[in-house]
Parts: sequence; C-alpha cells; structure tokens
Amino acid sequence: MGTSDTPRGVERSTTDLESTPVKGIVRTPPTALPRRLRRILALDDFEIAAQRHLPRPIFGYVSGAAETNTSLRDNRSAFREFGFVPRVLVDVSKRTQKVELLGHTYAAPFGIAPMGISALSAYRGDLVLARAARRANIPMVMSGSSLIRLEEVAKANPAAWFQAYLPGEPDRILGLLERVERAGFETLVLTVDTAVLANRENNVRSGFSTPLRPSLRLAWDGMIRPNWTLNTFLRTLLKHGMPHFENSYATRGAPILAKSVMRDFGAKDHLNWRHLELIRERWNGRLVVKGIMAKEDACIARDSGVDGIVVSNHGGRQLDGTVSPLRVLPAIADAVGASIPVMMDGGIRRGSDVLKAIALGASFVFVGRPFVYAAAIGGEAGVSHAVNILSSEISRNMGLLGISALGEMRPDRLLKLNGVSEDQT
Repeated sequence: MGTSDTPRGVERSTTDLESTPVKGIVRTPPTALPRRLRRILALDDFEIAAQRHLPRPIFGYVSGAAETNTSLRDNRSAFREFGFVPRVLVDVSKRTQKVELLGHTYAAPFGIAPMGISALSAYRGDLVLARAARRANIPMVMSGSSLIRLEEVAKANPAAWFQAYLPGEPDRILGLLERVERAGFETLVLTVDTAVLANRENNVRSGFSTPLRPSLRLAWDGMIRPNWTLNTFLRTLLKHGMPHFENSYATRGAPILAKSVMRDFGAKDHLNWRHLELIRERWNGRLVVKGIMAKEDACIARDSGVDGIVVSNHGGRQLDGTVSPLRVLPAIADAVGASIPVMMDGGIRRGSDVLKAIALGASFVFVGRPFVYAAAIGGEAGVSHAVNILSSEISRNMGLLGISALGEMRPDRLLKLNGVSEDQT
C-alpha cells in the first residue's frame, strides 16, 4: 500500500474504450495496474473497495455527512434530473477537454477537492493526491485539516492550492497567510460554510471522534484489516510519529489523540465579510471562496475582489437539508456573469455529471471522496486510475454528444426529465 511507482493511466476496459487517447492524459494497459485496481471500472467502485479496506470509523468519517444525510443524497439525485440531447454527424475527432482556469491550462475540467485527515485513509495521503494531480495536470486543493505539513505538499506539487478554515481573528489569519505564502502556494481557498461545528451523528455511530480515541472497535477493525493497519497506520507511526493537525494556523496543531485538539476546530462564528476584505488586501496570490450557495453571497464575494468561487454545500457535511449545489448553480452563474470563474463540487461521480455541471454554468468542478478512496486502496496509482476513469468518460461523452470543446456544452444540451428544458425554468 501507499504511494506506487506504477505508471499512470488505465484503459477502463479493453473492449469499450475508444482508441483515440485523451489529450493531456497518459494511459497504460490494464495489465500494468496493481491487481486490486483492475476491477475498478467507475469511481463508485473505489468506495466499495475502500469500505472493505478501511476500519469502520475511518470509512464512516469519509463517507458520512451531517444528521440524516439529506444533503448528501440530494447532491447525487440532482444530476439524475437532467438528460442529454445529443447531436449527430459532427466531426468530434479533435475534441479536447482542456480548460483555462485562473491563469493555468489544465488537462481536464476537474480537480481534487480538499479532504481533511486523508493521511488516516492512505499512507501520506495528501502527498499521494498532490503527486498524482501534478502528473495528471489537474489542480489538487490541500485541506487545512491535513496531518501533513503544508510545506511538504507544496514541495511535492508547487501548483497545489491551499484551503483554509479561518477564525475571525486577524492575528491568526495573517499568521497563517504568511506561512502559506512562504511555502509557495499561489492559490488560497477560503472555506466559509463552517461558522459552527456540524452535527456529525454518522461519526458517532461509526466510532469516529475528534480527538481520535483508541477503542476496542477500532482495535478489532484494525485486526481484521491488516493491510490498512500495517501499511498506513503502523507505517505512519514508525516513520513519522503520532499525526498532528499541522496546518490549522501558523504553528503546529495538536496530535490527533490530544484532548486539546478541538481548539483547532472551534466555531468560526466571528468570521465575516470584513475578514475577507482583510485577506484580499494581504494575500497577493489568487483567492477563491468555497461554500457559496446563495447568488447574493456570490455577488458580494465577486465585488470583494476574489478570483473565483466554489458553489458547495461541503459535501453535505454541514447544514443537513441544504440543497445540492447543482440546483443553485445556474442562478449563481447568471448573477456573477463572466467576471470570475464559478466552480462547484458535490455529488460528481461520472463524466456525465461533469458535463451537466458545465452546461449549467460551472467553469470547473472538484471531486472529493472518490479520490481519497482511490488513494486508500491503490496509493498514487489508484488516484491516477481514478483521474483516467473520469477523464475517459468525459472524452467519450463529448464524442457521443457531438461536441469538440467544453464551451459547446450549453443548457440546450440538457432536458429536465419532467419534459421542461433548462432554459425554460
């Protein structure tokens, strides 16, 4: 387990994948993959494999959301409410999914969303994700609740983005900004939907807690999952010691077992728009705000000078009952206009989902949980496999839709399944 030197890329199937390679994405034959990855044909397959591989508390933390998981389910169901309207007899031999975003040309219209404590799921998880993203030329957003120092991730992938959870305390804000800047990050993502801690009942039920508490359940799960225990947990302890929350502020945070760890995750209920203005004034790089769900907030963020926004309900992990980002995306994209890119995350599992989001106004999308599952079961090779699965689906679907560039994916290519086209709603 852990990172792997296996070459990047994979043919999803030897029978159904078109022979034309995805431009910018390098693939290798299925036989070059580790055996455990050869039956992974879709992103959902990673979750099934990860559930068998990870201890129940760790898997529960990644897979669960808030309260009754209403928002988590809506993130997926919103995509199923739209169908495609393909065009035919169109030359799509030169199709490309390259996209310009924040001054960079990426090989695909998706990136890796920030996922906290991923080093508990995969050995050196943040570094695995960062390296795979660098090789694939897609953005990787490092989480502020990582267990690996941000300086290490920046060294592994100088183009990575850094995501921060900040309190309404100027001294702490400025201290972290200085550290992030010194490390070499050029894009800062401020998450703004964590004013108070969410009700994560799923964590309690699965046995996960912050601080992480040793228990008979965790010990038993480790015994019956020796691959994770030996190659992730014990390997981390032996080589790097007890994991700490490394990047909440300018200085190192508490270890994951410490009772004081919650001080790093306290409520951010003082954070407001004035603090965003302070960050914009101090931060010289690109600034993205993540967690926007209302068009009014999107316009305020734009007028505050941010370089982009991410429409997101935190993967359903904050306010349960919040609608899917896909439902509010068209109104937000229309309100903001072309002045800044409108990105989104939440519920994306297929190339068809990516294209639907683009048709409804997204400039770019991010995917979280599937990439963590891929890192857990296959290390760097697993993440590269996940990237290639998604990019191959996008390329195939573009060809079947009759488009050669992502800019051609407009609302008239979709139909609401109740018979009302999107441009009539």
